Amino acid sequence: MVLLFLPPLLAQGTAADYERANGLAARWRNQVVEFRPAWHWLDGGSALWFEGRGPDGATFVRVDSDGSVRRAAKAEDLGVSAAPHRLTPGARQVPSGSSTLATSITFENHLERSVRLFWLDARGRPRAFGELAPGAARQQPTFAGHTWLADFATDDLAGIFVADEAPGIAVFDEQSRRVAMERTAQPARAVELFVREYDVWGRDAAGDEFRLSATGTASDPYHRPDNWSPDGGKVLGFQVEPGEERRVQLIEAAPKDQLQPKLHSYAYQKPGDRIDRPRPRLFDVQARREIPVADEPFENAWSVDHVQWSGDGKEVYCLYNRRGHQVLRLLAIDAASGAVRTVLEEKSETFVDYSQKTFLHWLDGTRGFLWTSERDGYNHLYRGNTATGELVQVTRGPWLVRRVEHVDEARREIWFVAYGMRGGEDPYHAHLARVEFDGGNLVRLSEGDGTHECTFSPDRSLFVDRWSRVDQPWVTELRRARDGALVAELGRDDAAPLLGRGFRPPLRFVAKGRDGTTDIHGILILPSTFDERRSYPVVEDIYAGPHDHFVPERWGLGLRQRALAELGFVVVQIDGMGTNWRSRAFHDVAWRNLADSGFPDRIAWLHEAATVHPFLDLSRVGIFGGSAGGQSALAALLHHGDFYRAAAADCGCHDNRMDKIWWNEAWMGWPIGPWYADCSNVTHAGKLQGKLLLTVGELDHNVDPASTMQVVAALIAADKDFDFVVVPGGGHGVGETSYLVRRRQDFFVRNLLGVEPRRP
Repeated sequence: MVLLFLPPLLAQGTAADYERANGLAARWRNQVVEFRPAWHWLDGGSALWFEGRGPDGATFVRVDSDGSVRRAAKAEDLGVSAAPHRLTPGARQVPSGSSTLATSITFENHLERSVRLFWLDARGRPRAFGELAPGAARQQPTFAGHTWLADFATDDLAGIFVADEAPGIAVFDEQSRRVAMERTAQPARAVELFVREYDVWGRDAAGDEFRLSATGTASDPYHRPDNWSPDGGKVLGFQVEPGEERRVQLIEAAPKDQLQPKLHSYAYQKPGDRIDRPRPRLFDVQARREIPVADEPFENAWSVDHVQWSGDGKEVYCLYNRRGHQVLRLLAIDAASGAVRTVLEEKSETFVDYSQKTFLHWLDGTRGFLWTSERDGYNHLYRGNTATGELVQVTRGPWLVRRVEHVDEARREIWFVAYGMRGGEDPYHAHLARVEFDGGNLVRLSEGDGTHECTFSPDRSLFVDRWSRVDQPWVTELRRARDGALVAELGRDDAAPLLGRGFRPPLRFVAKGRDGTTDIHGILILPSTFDERRSYPVVEDIYAGPHDHFVPERWGLGLRQRALAELGFVVVQIDGMGTNWRSRAFHDVAWRNLADSGFPDRIAWLHEAATVHPFLDLSRVGIFGGSAGGQSALAALLHHGDFYRAAAADCGCHDNRMDKIWWNEAWMGWPIGPWYADCSNVTHAGKLQGKLLLTVGELDHNVDPASTMQVVAALIAADKDFDFVVVPGGGHGVGETSYLVRRRQDFFVRNLLGVEPRRP
């Protein structure tokens, strides 16, 4: 009888719902009054000032280290200048940081010839941004911590600059060029090395040439050595037998510039392919001979890298990662004899997470180094000694080190970001901490119940701490670096205008996983028209890649998920077992088991959530995802079709033998075993239950689109009904384009709401 009084609440998936969903971005963007000024540090870090917005217009604020706050209408009244400052030329090409603090650099070319401008990405790769003529200037939007450089040609730099929080001026002149070239140029050497007919040769100052190796061939060539000993007398290089070159062939059926289809071909190695075989080669350049180094310690290498000479030049170190990623060794090569010994070894019955957790920092002037390891079940810091092989644990506990932020060798301190360090809080919240080399005086420096981003003063005596949660807008504080004590709250984002327009922050929820003891974290995203009297189908946005965790931790709009929720769904995101940055046992669930995708934890989480939130209708549960999430979305219907009713899977790596080599071998291992087929959606296609929408772009260069086509073939062979869209010219992630987003919305409206979409 209650339903008779609520007919307006039953309308879902209507034209009005679509119109409202499509208008969320315009309705909600710019509705948060953000507190994100540019920071200007004074006297190396004893104080900072910024330009805020007061009730009477622009206000300049100065905060000193004692917490005193002064405000003025003009910067001059605080004894500071608001003019952009000149950036100091850099000496190293460091990758750009991950800051989201917007700023700008005004580039000025004071040289007499044009320079080429480049931005370095997070991996240090240059991206061209055009040229700057002599005498020209350009204001370039960027982010704090991003690296920019200019050159005339390769290895001929004009300057390197890193953006500050405040807008700055970068001048390319003879000084910036000299600083860059002094540090980046290779030191002059008495001997020049080169490769001729696959072998290493040398040329001395007199121009006389001599041969250093004699076993290079076209099928096993030497590379030019470039890892020199401190005295320049010896050098380490590599002989690398090339692996096989697999090429993926794609047909572009409807190119924009011609009538006939185009063939695209690109190199793309897959799991099990024969890879390059590197072996270290050591040369005594002064004696003009090769020092033999045995190949056996480097057998089946996935990689041999992180080369470092000891300060006295008696040994050279390298990190050996055996293919299959179950053995990682730091090896030392004797510079006199070529003998190889093991300094440390990481070994696992599952996998060593080399791609995400390898940290090796050499300590200057010693035989020491810093290292991270999961050998006690959590990713922690260790201090090693190359002479003895001793490894001393620096941090410990049921939490982990996410990344090292700074090493202060003078104070013998390590600054790092930790997960799970604050008891009773979300274990994915990032907190800043510091510890001494011997493990003493461990101090957590951030406090707020959220995930933190920190920016230090130049002398590292103070730091600006910004923190938020999905249900808490950003709070910005100034803290002391020694003890983390609060100096002053600088400001807060004001979300009142956004909340006044119907925005509902996500609901955080924690439930026990498959084992009944492990906490599983997730969020629920509700429509702006939410009414607790209504019953809502649930749609899970899934990504379960073992390289990271994926439930949002920071404040944000989440428009991708909300556009779907607005049609009458509750959208959830969950981090199940097998994802990264919890305990080692939590992560190991993924080993040779990507089909698992944490589903036992996800389903348990949803059942518990429904007991607390009875508006969740678990008889109507859908799921969608792309790439690895596409693999998981389809696997939900193949292995848990009694729970999930509908799935939209975009550009999925449905068989891990078809996808890129590094990602899949990292978790599925090598050699290829039966577990690859066991995890394949192709293998299990005949188990399909529920409604399925498959989408793929025909020019996907990330995941071979043939992986989706092989699933389609298996589904047809099993006589299964499903929807399938191939997008001509589409690339990876084509499922997030406007047409396929609308198709995905329609798919869930039809199959979970049971109505024809977009009707009045």
